Amino acid sequence: MAIVSVILGGGRGTRLYPLTLHRSKPAVPIGGKYRLIDIPVSNCVNNGIKKILVLTQYNSESLNRHVGQTYRFDRFSDGFVSILAAEQTPESADWFQGTADAVRQGLVHILSQHPDMVLILSGDQLYRMDFSKFVEEFQSSNADISIATKPVTMEEAPGLGIMQVNTDGVIKGFVEKPSLKELSALASDQKGVTDSRPYLGSMGIYLFKPEVLRRILMDEDRDKTDFGKEIIPDAIERYKVASYLFNGYWSDIGTISSFFKANIDMAMPEPDFDMYSNFTPLYTRARALPGARIRNCTLNNTVVCGASDIIGAQIENSIVGIRSYIGSETSITNSVIMGTDFWRGHIKDSGAVDGSYPALGIGRNCVIRNTILDKNVRLGNEVKLVNEKGLESFDGDGIYIRDGIIVVPKGVMVPDGTVL
Repeated sequence: MAIVSVILGGGRGTRLYPLTLHRSKPAVPIGGKYRLIDIPVSNCVNNGIKKILVLTQYNSESLNRHVGQTYRFDRFSDGFVSILAAEQTPESADWFQGTADAVRQGLVHILSQHPDMVLILSGDQLYRMDFSKFVEEFQSSNADISIATKPVTMEEAPGLGIMQVNTDGVIKGFVEKPSLKELSALASDQKGVTDSRPYLGSMGIYLFKPEVLRRILMDEDRDKTDFGKEIIPDAIERYKVASYLFNGYWSDIGTISSFFKANIDMAMPEPDFDMYSNFTPLYTRARALPGARIRNCTLNNTVVCGASDIIGAQIENSIVGIRSYIGSETSITNSVIMGTDFWRGHIKDSGAVDGSYPALGIGRNCVIRNTILDKNVRLGNEVKLVNEKGLESFDGDGIYIRDGIIVVPKGVMVPDGTVL
């Protein structure tokens, strides 16, 4: 069974800004050592799907580098993970106009693999799924399209595309981000739906018969640019579209708050996305790093990644990424420290050659709370990032607040004594 997986890299990633200031959404680091693109790729590889195309157009250099350094199948395999960036062709001179248009522009490369089915995934979600079950149910239903759906509550439903599904699993209706008034008519009868979660939300994960995908994108709906808002609602009227019920953990990492929550949850004793039990590999770039070095510290509910150097710090409910340096008497709570691309003192570390410039990492006597520190940040001594005024949104000099969470973008230097 030949399956080609297409991972949608997303647009400008404005809801994840400023984490997307210098990179595309799939390249955003997560969990201390991974990137978002590693989630869908690992799900594919663990299910034997090794023909993977990633569609992207914004800030794709770091994504290209990560994919090129990480996913190399052996010469006896026909597997690949390949970036398809927007390109001018005789058929189209435009950038991708939406999810469906991105697939449309890459269709010639997708169909050149002669797949039996096409699996379309999002590049900014956190989940583990057994795609073999998805494929098996798709084949047995003899559907033209299958959509992975998840039972959701009334509170969650307005932020998703909601499917109305019959007892036989066939989708008979779809509303993108319905109002509370519209929800009354959208409860589903599919087995697995509960009284507390009566609605089925689209996960943005689709299986298509290749000819159906080609016909929809190139003939019937050539002017449509988005799967969720246009392609799927129209397809329900013309094709057999089935629902595949998924009851595992799934999170759409589309906003700063959802990104922050997903990371912090990984450090908790019983996380929803558990790296330490029921384990299937989550792949990322292989690095030759030593273990973390921790001296005179107090750590609780904290993940500390390789090559970190932490001296006399108190850290709780946090993720500490690779090569992080944290100085003495620093307190970190409910925070995501992404780490660095090179060691403190490296030639790329400006603080190593200029004494007036903070060295790479976090200085002494700092207080950091409800904060995301992106890669290669330099915090001086006695910096206090706690959102004292309780702001929901703020754009400062290199420091931002989104959803009440402080975000310091990649490479930013924060001087000694800064207080926010």
